Amino acid sequence: MKRILLFLSLITIVGSSAYAQGAKNIKINEVLTNNTQSMLDEYGENLPWLELANTSFSTYDIRGMYIATDRKVLDQKLSVPERIKLMSQIPNGSERTSLSAQEHVLYFLNSNPAKSDMHLAANIDNGKEVWIALYDGNAVDLIDSVTVPVLKENYSFARIKNKDKQIVWEEKTPEFASPSTANITTVSESKIAKLKREDPHGFGITILAMGVVFTCLALLYIAFMLLGKFMTRSKHIKVVIDMDKPENRKLEVVRHADDDDEEEEKPSSAVASQPATEKPEEKKLDMDPEIAAVIAQAIKDYQDDVHVEESGVITVIPKQSPWATRIPSAPKAHW
Repeated sequence: MKRILLFLSLITIVGSSAYAQGAKNIKINEVLTNNTQSMLDEYGENLPWLELANTSFSTYDIRGMYIATDRKVLDQKLSVPERIKLMSQIPNGSERTSLSAQEHVLYFLNSNPAKSDMHLAANIDNGKEVWIALYDGNAVDLIDSVTVPVLKENYSFARIKNKDKQIVWEEKTPEFASPSTANITTVSESKIAKLKREDPHGFGITILAMGVVFTCLALLYIAFMLLGKFMTRSKHIKVVIDMDKPENRKLEVVRHADDDDEEEEKPSSAVASQPATEKPEEKKLDMDPEIAAVIAQAIKDYQDDVHVEESGVITVIPKQSPWATRIPSAPKAHW
């Protein structure tokens, strides 16, 4: 019998220790005391809110735990019923109280628990520093607490891990407040975590990737276009340099001369009918050398402006012919 009682006692102690250890994994995760636009409750009201998180990798039910905002509960002389009067209890019988691993739950403060299981009666003043504590279901064990400074409108006070993996608290601007979700770090988060947060569906990275691809294609097009123009210009310059060489210049002159001759000397129909390889025969003048010499001398005298001086008297000398015997001789005539 004694062994059975000892065994039951050990089970009770171990179970209580495990339960207490599980309760220690529930943390106050984020608080917003001055809510004007951050989040609406189901009645359309802007109320201060409190977020709790299960930091373990096992499920834990927070039903029956207490939220306190009055430091009087720290008085050890107070009885349990007196403490409970200063606290707001998390309602029982709600599915929201069962938190799986790394899960969060949000409660509205300064409200009436009769509205729903999301509302607690814990009172806070958004114009003053606020102390918020989480107590176990026995209203004696303090699980977690935080002192929230005076916050600006819609600023939250969140629990995060810094670069050294240490738990710290920091104020968050309205765009970084994250009710019912993991807290977003503004300083210590990695670039990958920030990208996942800002672009959860990957639209931004897709547009960025497409922009990079099209930009690269455009740069390649411009590069190849400029390279083509450069190669064409280099080819023209090389042709000009080659034409400046003496051997190529003579060849070009002869080629242009042949082209000009072909344009100026258009063959007649008779000559054109002949094959291109046959040249028309040159006509040779049949002239006596003495006549040619006389003509050449006459041309030379004309060029040298040489003239024979004449007296202006024409003398006609009659010539004897067979007919002269029939015609009387005429006297010489002078003009």
